[in-house]
Amino acid sequence: MIKQEIEKLLNSACKKLGIQDAEMKVSFSNLPEICDYQCNGCFALAKKLGKNPLELAQELVEFLPENDLFEVSAVKPAFINIKLTEKALEKVAEECLNAELGGLEKHKNTKKIVMDYGGANVAKALHMGHLRSPIIGEGLKRLYRIFGDEVISDVHLGDWGLQMGLTELQLKEDGVLDYYFSGTGKEPEITLEMLNEAYPKASKRKDVDKDFLAKAEEITLNIQKKKEPFYTIYKKIREVSVSKIKQHYGELGATFDLWYGESDASDYIDRTVKIFVDKGLTRESDGALIVDVAKEGEHIPIPKKNPEDVQMFKNPMPPAIIKKHNGADLYATTDIATILMRNETFSTPDEIQYITDSRQAQHFTQVFRCCKKAGISPENQVLTHIGYGTMNGADGKPFKTRSGDTIKLEDIINMLVEKASEKLKSNGVQVTRDLALKIGVGAMKFGDLSNTIAKDYVFDLDKFLAFEGKTGPYIQYTIARINSILSKVDEKGGKILIVDKEEHGIVMAILKLLNAYEICYQDRSLNALCLASYDLASAFSSFYNNHHILNEQDKDKKASYISLLTLVKKELSQALNVLGIDQPERM
Repeated sequence: MIKQEIEKLLNSACKKLGIQDAEMKVSFSNLPEICDYQCNGCFALAKKLGKNPLELAQELVEFLPENDLFEVSAVKPAFINIKLTEKALEKVAEECLNAELGGLEKHKNTKKIVMDYGGANVAKALHMGHLRSPIIGEGLKRLYRIFGDEVISDVHLGDWGLQMGLTELQLKEDGVLDYYFSGTGKEPEITLEMLNEAYPKASKRKDVDKDFLAKAEEITLNIQKKKEPFYTIYKKIREVSVSKIKQHYGELGATFDLWYGESDASDYIDRTVKIFVDKGLTRESDGALIVDVAKEGEHIPIPKKNPEDVQMFKNPMPPAIIKKHNGADLYATTDIATILMRNETFSTPDEIQYITDSRQAQHFTQVFRCCKKAGISPENQVLTHIGYGTMNGADGKPFKTRSGDTIKLEDIINMLVEKASEKLKSNGVQVTRDLALKIGVGAMKFGDLSNTIAKDYVFDLDKFLAFEGKTGPYIQYTIARINSILSKVDEKGGKILIVDKEEHGIVMAILKLLNAYEICYQDRSLNALCLASYDLASAFSSFYNNHHILNEQDKDKKASYISLLTLVKKELSQALNVLGIDQPERM
């Protein structure tokens, strides 16, 4: 609130000078050794008024009321510098320590948001490409909720597409499903091992065997029409697959309110198609039903191989296909039907967000335009696609095994546990799998979320697991170190005293951390929170290295230290909780 208070006083000073409608903004100083905040607004305001910028800055400072919370000065060329007093910093620290959310304020105007993330495909083994969606989605969900938004999270499994028909056909040809089709033998137990073998085999066959593909498409259609025994087999495959998906997402710390899939929107599909037909929004093309969504003069930029290349464009946005030639549903159809279902089920939420690979941007543009054209999504509803980049290896290419295969998610989790165990053992820590999982997964999540969501980044486990620098383990270790100190003191905390630069630095780092939440909310990216968490942990480290906390003889100082440590722990724990990172008690 201090930042807003300073802005209010500056704007009030403008009015005293006869300047109306001024909007003086204050930002954190980029020279913290000189001041805590700065205002650069006099440059633009002076130009507008035809005045000297420095003289205007000096006049504004003179018109500010005297107070004991901050010191203000005008400096060349026309900056207004603001430095908080010890009293102000102590006030901030006490309020943050006692506030439920550590000084963070909930939004006054909250929203109802449906979040669609996770998106694993049933019958397929989870792999490296399934990591970012649950990591990013979980973090954003927690961010929205801490500000007071009502969030409904849905994993939205891919369980209604061709992979189901391919898997069933392969299992049928392998003789696993004889009980259902010929009545021989006993009812089989469909296992995860069977699925992990059947789908990859079927996926390769479809590319070279047209008859196999046609049969798989026919089985997919039978599943979608809920014909037996195809639908019963489908449900068994789904149950086995989802059980494993829940386990893996749980290990990543991702939770969902709903475990729905494309299949849950199946009852809405006929109504969805009818809406488009009745409104005259469809046309037939090669036996398929399509909806034109291109806008006049629209072109799609082709990604450039080199930044200096001339920008080239594709054809206008292609139409959305909502019914195949054989009557089967497509991804676009189920996604549109899902929006219809969500609007009816959740009383038209303010926003529906999808978190997927950025390469699906065109698909969601088509889906969103279809929904707006048909009135399935009202004008005031926001439909958002948050596209993320890829996790690459050191060579800049998507992370794969040495043989070129995509790494399975289960192998990634085991690798995280193994690497974290090695790191912990080298530091003399007694290791359990639970501790190694918390450190390993936390390291990976922090490494991911430290980057702007839309950008690709290098997956470097050794760098992520470092106990120094901008890493998850560094933040976790800071909290564990505070836990260790607090466990050794019998005294209670007291009034926080801001005496030296290290204590000053901690409170300013907390103010920047609280500001980072809002930046993340606006940007829909969590990198600012990661950076601010590191800055606070680093500020605490400077304080810890220059103060003998446990041996302090001055009772008031020691009580202050205890409260300050409790505050730092509270702020870092809250930040890591929003990021979806566990905090071990000991490390």
